[in-house]
Amino acid sequence: MAPLTDLPDCSPDAHTQRESTTLPPRANIEAAAMMLRAAGDPARLRILLLLANGERCVTELAEAEDEKIATVSARLKQLHAARLVSKRREAKHIYYTLADDHVVHLLRDILDHAAEDPSLV
Repeated sequence: MAPLTDLPDCSPDAHTQRESTTLPPRANIEAAAMMLRAAGDPARLRILLLLANGERCVTELAEAEDEKIATVSARLKQLHAARLVSKRREAKHIYYTLADDHVVHLLRDILDHAAEDPSLV
């Protein structure tokens, strides 16, 4: 390991001048991170992909995933808390759908990126 004295000069003058970057408010970054964490679980991601094809009730999602309704409901609760899905009640059924087109684009973009050849990155 090189001694600390061998570190490169990292004074502001040693770098190319860059435009200052203005980050979004911390609250927006935290909300985005919550969304990514919620979508980051493969089982929850599959639910989002199923909902990309349209509204479904919990029973339909549980059947499609071959899971218990309680398990799917818990996943949907997390996705709803992260504002990735919206829900509506009709009698005894609760129907879920993607929250908006932003979620559709997010899913499409992340899956396209995942399918890219990693050697090209």
